[in-house]
Amino acid sequence: MTLLPDLPQNTALLDLLRQQGVPQERGAYVYEGWELHTHPDLVERLEDLAPQAPVLATFGMPVLAAKGSAAVVAWSMGMLLVRLPEAPAEPLEPAEPCPPLTDPGQGWYSLCPWQSELPSAESKRLLALLIQHALSYAASLSEDDSIDWQGRPVQAPDRRRGKGSRADDPAGTRADGRADADDGARVRSES
Repeated sequence: MTLLPDLPQNTALLDLLRQQGVPQERGAYVYEGWELHTHPDLVERLEDLAPQAPVLATFGMPVLAAKGSAAVVAWSMGMLLVRLPEAPAEPLEPAEPCPPLTDPGQGWYSLCPWQSELPSAESKRLLALLIQHALSYAASLSEDDSIDWQGRPVQAPDRRRGKGSRADDPAGTRADGRADADDGARVRSES
């Protein structure tokens, strides 16, 4: 089972991961019911680079998604696949290609998750920014406006408008004319 939704924008990735996925219930390398196809150090690296993004176990691979659209995949020991509208800028070191996802025009780019040519802090900073960009881009691919980029329900705006609502009353009185508890002292002193 996968937590990544079977949406049109995820089809190519899901097809590739499904081909590689091996169901597994027991053993040292079980990842949510599948054989783990990513080194545990890279799973930890992904979580460290994007601590606020939920990691979705997908056919034995950790995937970051926004609004249901896949954005980043940690693969094997040495590859981060990132979905972007354009190729990442220098100085980020690419990893080996991962056809068909990294074929021209597919919107996926393969990067080295360790960036050994850069200082550690700079590598982490650049990769974390790139992952945030990939998450924003993936969210833009979704047509679902009922959830935010992290998959949380979007709060409906406060529909109360008019006399007595907080939006119209800087003194903090409620619709029934009484002051809110926090604002009671201020309202009384202004009277």
